[in-house]
Amino acid sequence: MAKLIGKIIDDQTGHTVPARVNVTDATGTFVYPKGSILKVGPGESFFYSDGNFELEVPRGWTRLVVERGTEYVPVSMNLEVPSRGCVVKDVSLSKWTLLGEQGWHPGNTHIHYDEKEKRPDERLRLDPRVEDLRMTAVSILKRWDLEYATNKYTPGFMDDFSSAHHYVECGEENRHNANGSHGLGYGHIMLLNIRNVIEPVSRGLLVDPFDPDYPPLSYACDDTRRQGGVVIWCHNGRGMEAPVAAILGKVDAFNLFDPHWMDIEYDIYYKMLDAGIRLPVSTGSDWFISSANRVYADTGGHFNYEDWLDALKAGRTFITNGPSLKFNVDGKKLGDEINIKKNQSILGAVTWHSHYSISKVEIILNGEIVGSKFFSNGSYSGTFETELKPDYDGWLVARVWSTERDSFAQPIFAHTSPIYIVTGLPCPRKSLAASYFNSQIENSLSWIGSKGKFYNDNQRREILDLYKEGQQIYKKLIK
Repeated sequence: MAKLIGKIIDDQTGHTVPARVNVTDATGTFVYPKGSILKVGPGESFFYSDGNFELEVPRGWTRLVVERGTEYVPVSMNLEVPSRGCVVKDVSLSKWTLLGEQGWHPGNTHIHYDEKEKRPDERLRLDPRVEDLRMTAVSILKRWDLEYATNKYTPGFMDDFSSAHHYVECGEENRHNANGSHGLGYGHIMLLNIRNVIEPVSRGLLVDPFDPDYPPLSYACDDTRRQGGVVIWCHNGRGMEAPVAAILGKVDAFNLFDPHWMDIEYDIYYKMLDAGIRLPVSTGSDWFISSANRVYADTGGHFNYEDWLDALKAGRTFITNGPSLKFNVDGKKLGDEINIKKNQSILGAVTWHSHYSISKVEIILNGEIVGSKFFSNGSYSGTFETELKPDYDGWLVARVWSTERDSFAQPIFAHTSPIYIVTGLPCPRKSLAASYFNSQIENSLSWIGSKGKFYNDNQRREILDLYKEGQQIYKKLIK
């Protein structure tokens, strides 16, 4: 056996930097230093390094892969290891993008460590640095059958794990689950920037088979707002209370592709936009740490947490697991509103950069693809412009796709928050979306009225009244 000694260096600063490291020996076996923190989740195996690593490797050709976040180009190399002695290797990482210098800063709004995590403090110190995140929201999460490692922390700024470059805070995932066709129940929400735990953290089957399906998540949204916090709907809008809370204005952002990319997951989000609900996109990696998902917020300058949250709420965001994605319409930025007249032309411009090959770029207007470009041989950077003539009020987003997958085995994607169009003419899709959510709420009312568990009739009535309040707004939109 020989020793492999490595140092990971940022080629711009010359400083050692934390990263994910994969070492595969000549037999194809993943090898790692004894006692190291290992990556959790799907895809390739990695151990976490603080910038230096040392491990024993058998003789033969050895593959070394080093990754840091999504802004650095992954490094892969083959090393010939002798039977004895040492192999010393400096690995230089270079950035392929300068998003931070442009005022765009990445965050993970949804992450926990599972109940099997034995060294949460060590992982929490490494995770934000290995993933190179400016903001990491680690959230408490309660279930009757599991004790999550993150529950040892209390809401607020976590100075033991933060640094000048990596802001770490503890928030909360507030949630409800039920049985039958409404297994997800009311849904799950992320609560950021809260001072105190919002109780109950969980209700329904997550706590006890006899626990009541009360209170609604909307009450937690209201409590969060009173604390000056931020509410983000989890899991791609699933849960029967999502359309209610959204139309009542209780949600600040919408976690899309949370925790990973799926073909159909933007459908609910697009319908909410069609209904006239203005919601920025956000995302996270969830409790398996199963993806490189992150949301970039444009602060216009250096990172500050309050400014980052303000940018998130204002919709100056895009989500990605790799590519950088910019989108403007006649100079209007993400989150902006553009007023136009009938038959007026506007120019949509999408700019992308990526160290993964991009297969397709698309512009979406009110749920329809109105501009796209396919790259048979892939594209690593470029600008796509197209003339648009919106006939109705609505929204525009840009997205990119790739046939490539990252080391988490996830397809490469990026998706922007909307730019909003005002023409004075309501889009026909608004009525269709409202009809859809009206029907969904009707089904929810049936479940609450006949199957929901409550301690008394007043609790059931409160839930029913809340859902009917949201339903009435949708009914008024149906033409």
